[in-house]
Amino acid sequence: MTDITASEPKPRRRVNLHVLGPVLALVALIILGASLNSNFLSYGNVTNVLARSAFIGIIAVGMTFVITAGGIDLSVGSMAAFVAGVMILSLNALIPSMGIGVPLIATGMVIALATGIAAGFLNGFLISKIRIEAFIVTLGSMGIYRSLVTWLADGGTLSLNFDARSFYRPVYYDGLLGIAWPIIVFAVVAILGELAMRHTAFGRHCAALGANEQVAKYSAIKVERLRLMTYVILGLLVGVATIMYVPRLGSASASTGVLWELEAIAAVIIGGTVLKGGFGRVWGTVIGVLILSLIDNILNLASIVSPYLNGAIQGVIVILAVVLQRESKSAD
Repeated sequence: MTDITASEPKPRRRVNLHVLGPVLALVALIILGASLNSNFLSYGNVTNVLARSAFIGIIAVGMTFVITAGGIDLSVGSMAAFVAGVMILSLNALIPSMGIGVPLIATGMVIALATGIAAGFLNGFLISKIRIEAFIVTLGSMGIYRSLVTWLADGGTLSLNFDARSFYRPVYYDGLLGIAWPIIVFAVVAILGELAMRHTAFGRHCAALGANEQVAKYSAIKVERLRLMTYVILGLLVGVATIMYVPRLGSASASTGVLWELEAIAAVIIGGTVLKGGFGRVWGTVIGVLILSLIDNILNLASIVSPYLNGAIQGVIVILAVVLQRESKSAD
């Protein structure tokens, strides 16, 4: 008797470019950068790229949850500038009473986190409770936060006290075992974010909310509270990113955080998170952040195009990433 099952062809495994695409792009960029400039893979350049990408990376992790739940936030760059301005003004005001030391810096960090949480809560409240479109709310708050920091700086720049900045500088420039603190914080945030997205009810509920809000409601998910929490978490991570950013320059102005929202959203989309919600992956966002940082670094090292066009290139990448997402859906 012939074994029919033995003669049947085995199904071929399809390569999921939606998953492997960002990884392959990252590998290709590393090879390209190394071939164009011998200093590309040097310890100094790699550390610089990772440290400078940490700010966007930390924010992008929070943005992943917002987008996965079907939301968007266009205000994170302006929010970071506002948080930095509030933090600097608070530190300068507290120096006469607290002096310069660890308690002063710790207080400033708490103020930055509280300001970020409050800003995120405000966005989330208007979106989830008042039911205003996320695009409208965050577009409006983007202008509000940018105007507020401009007003606080009287049209100029808010500068941290020189001695306080010197004491605060190690938070950005020092590290552990040769790894800068911003890189370490980014790695910790990314790991916690991936665990939350993959292995907690919160992450699963975010995906369910982004996929279909009505089904999520019928599944006993508290939709309003969940959506509010995604914006609060994003605001918290904006505060964390600002804490790591302020000691780098020791100042804040209307130009602080410009285009950070574009970079954060671009990293999330490049990493494979669906723009309309329903699916997200934090590890993909991390790869997206690295891809954007490496493109920027390669353009600067190789002088291929003007660095003033980096924003345009990032915008093109966002559009292409969304187009590829639509093509992959239609192919499925």
